[in-house]
Amino acid sequence: MTGVRMQLRPRQRVFVDKAIAALDERGNTLGVAPTGAGKTVMLSAVAGGYVRQGASAIILQHRDELVSQNRATFEKVNPRASTGLFTSQAKQWGYGCTFAMVATLANDKNLDGMPPVDVLAIDEGHHAVAPSYLKIIHRAKERNPKVKLLLVTATPERGDRKALRAVVDNVADQITLKELIEARLLVRPRTLVVDLGVQEELRGVKKTISDFDMAAVERIMDKTVLNDRVVEEWSKVAGDRQTVVFCSTVAHATHVAETFRAMGYRAATVEGKMSAAERRETLAAYDRGELQVITNVAVLTEGWDHQPTSCVILLRPSSYKSTMIQMIGRGLRKVEPSRYPGVVKDDCIVMDFGTSILTHGSIEQDVDIDAAGVKNCPECDALVPYQMRDCAICGFEWPRDENGALIAPGVGSDSGPKTRDGLAEFVLTEVDLLADSPFRYENLFDGLVSMASGIDAWAAVIAFHGHWHAIGGGRDVGICHLADNGDRLLAMSAADDFLREHGDASAANKAKRWMTEPPSDKQLAMLGLQPLHALGLTKYRATCLLQWKWSEKAIRGILERSARMAA
Repeated sequence: MTGVRMQLRPRQRVFVDKAIAALDERGNTLGVAPTGAGKTVMLSAVAGGYVRQGASAIILQHRDELVSQNRATFEKVNPRASTGLFTSQAKQWGYGCTFAMVATLANDKNLDGMPPVDVLAIDEGHHAVAPSYLKIIHRAKERNPKVKLLLVTATPERGDRKALRAVVDNVADQITLKELIEARLLVRPRTLVVDLGVQEELRGVKKTISDFDMAAVERIMDKTVLNDRVVEEWSKVAGDRQTVVFCSTVAHATHVAETFRAMGYRAATVEGKMSAAERRETLAAYDRGELQVITNVAVLTEGWDHQPTSCVILLRPSSYKSTMIQMIGRGLRKVEPSRYPGVVKDDCIVMDFGTSILTHGSIEQDVDIDAAGVKNCPECDALVPYQMRDCAICGFEWPRDENGALIAPGVGSDSGPKTRDGLAEFVLTEVDLLADSPFRYENLFDGLVSMASGIDAWAAVIAFHGHWHAIGGGRDVGICHLADNGDRLLAMSAADDFLREHGDASAANKAKRWMTEPPSDKQLAMLGLQPLHALGLTKYRATCLLQWKWSEKAIRGILERSARMAA
């Protein structure tokens, strides 16, 4: 095959170089990268680099649709490489790179005919210690003891807790969600935890070997009144968005889809017992926009991406953080205008009606992949980047500081639980799933104002006449009206974007020690406070109060003009 080689992004090139260095030194490695990082592109670049030098490679996939998909990507990255397929329909050896279905190749008769190979690469590498994969790995090592083993995955933590240490002993690199979002390669999640009044019941559900007892979850979650309220709450914040829903059982997924349809939305279910043709047609209808909502249990957890999807609903808990990340990741893809003309997507709303986010907190490990050095995991002795907090091979967690702890709910309902239809009233809470803003927002005046200071600039989110406004100010830009709408989340996003652009994230980082120190005498004097009246006041909160004091007249003018124009 001939053509022009696909160019890697700089961060992808770093990942590829580190993976090759680890393979050359240790003979095996694991690379971790979330959906949207281009895992298949990077895997293809690593394997293709060896193939171009005369080596042979096999790339393993666990699903039929991934075989042709990964082959097409490989050929774009390596346009002159020869490729073959080893599936139930085609059994081709003798090519530079062969794309093989695990279930087909693991058959004893087929495995006997597998030739020696120099590189064995596994997409969705967290499956590598499953029996079928181990058979192939062991046979590859028998045929060539020097075979290089590459695993690439978004979620290295396996549900059954089988350590990947059995097949790899190091992590070459990890690309984080935070990197991709800040590089605008993924959209930012806007995360809402919705308490149905059943969280305590869900916490009592027992775990099985792989996850929670989903039959028990179904008994709690799959009730007509709950399904009705889920659709009602969704319609308020995401009723115009294409949405994927993760449910506890097939019956639950079917009933939820029926509820969406009964309320006038086009919805369907995909499940494992559907024929491949039926599943493809349902997903194609969703892709064409003929369906707005698609419900499933675990069919769409990995290996499926639909760029216009901009809402993910979790109607089941997940005992493993990796499962939660996979589900949320289905909605973080950016939209390619050439593929979906006219579709605009700036963020993804994540609505968790279960307990996953409250259990696992942030989906971000905040790993500094550029930090010098490596360390050994005390649990499995794997070699991993020094700043990694969770071992990607065995799951061991290093102690976390206060900034890495589970995220507590932030801004919630201003009223306590009420009852409706025999259920506790829904309580909706915004959670910063990435916890990645460097700035601290102080709630002022009973929560009517949230304000953050970035030294060189400030931003405030203000409730005024039923609307949420974002206003920012800075030395070089003056005072600006950033947003005016009914959505607090959008106002917060506008404020934070302004502060990131014009503020000093280093000096005003929320982890800085000075922020928690007592206010200075000068600050107290400017605020007109005596020390006894300033107990509990911090230097940072005093800074925000002073910014408000100095800007209040201009802010009120902006708010009043906006209200007059709206009237």
